[in-house]
Amino acid sequence: MVGDREVVGILFRRLLQPEYRDGCILDGFPRTQVQVECLKLLVDRMESLWHEFSSTPLSIHFRQPTIHIMVLFVDENTSVQRQLKRGREVRAHNEEVRRTGMGELLEERATDYDEDLARRRYRVFKEQTWDALQSLRDIFHYHFVDAQGPVKEVEYNILTELQYQSTLELDPRTHDRLRRLPLASDIVIHARQEMVKRLDSYEFEHPELFQKVVALIEKKMMPIIKRHAISGLTLINTEDPLLDYPLALAMLIDVFSERGFHAVVDLHRIEVPEKVDPLTGQITCRLKKVFRIQVRFPGSEIRRG
Repeated sequence: MVGDREVVGILFRRLLQPEYRDGCILDGFPRTQVQVECLKLLVDRMESLWHEFSSTPLSIHFRQPTIHIMVLFVDENTSVQRQLKRGREVRAHNEEVRRTGMGELLEERATDYDEDLARRRYRVFKEQTWDALQSLRDIFHYHFVDAQGPVKEVEYNILTELQYQSTLELDPRTHDRLRRLPLASDIVIHARQEMVKRLDSYEFEHPELFQKVVALIEKKMMPIIKRHAISGLTLINTEDPLLDYPLALAMLIDVFSERGFHAVVDLHRIEVPEKVDPLTGQITCRLKKVFRIQVRFPGSEIRRG
């Protein structure tokens, strides 16, 4: 254990190293009110530099700081049991190292072997560190995570808390530039309902064209798709003039989607020579349209003995 001056000095010097230019995770910091105030001063200075250089070519080196405070909380009994469990595991490990001469000894903490000391350690945390961390709630992004459960469950809780939020982490100018574009999550929320409405509109408003598209898929494409049922990937080339209609292409994609397929259509325009003028040498070409349709779907898995 060392004082606040040493902790803050070591930490700030390390943060200046190039490997931490894009951020870092600090475990167990801040722990005291002094460290909390030093963190506030650091962030104030970073924000000051950000404002100073935001309109200069050096702005990329002085980005807006984003601080997340993550508090993993357990009750006193759980904390004590985990400390004592760690003590038993460390002691067993060190005894094995001493017996075999292989491996490295681990640190043995007095609080990991004495229940009263373990409880005192927890209460010191509650009385000192907890109050200091609480003061950060109104300043930084503050996450209170229930850490009572198993590691996998706690990990999930942490990742859920730290899901990317562009409004919190991007420079405001960058966010304003991007906000006009919809989020993928917003698009897919009502995608199924919108597809259903489109399909019904095809049937009631354009029945003849819709029937032709369904017939094209059924008679010309499905036989090819079925032959690729194992791989789950089919590539189909067609020059069918029906697909010259943009609405027919939209129908084709929606029909495949409704049936559980993922279809992508790519139009290739190819100039095919038809005749040559013997006097001028000019070549006359006709435009050939080839629709290349890629259809993906879950393939069949083959068991091999």
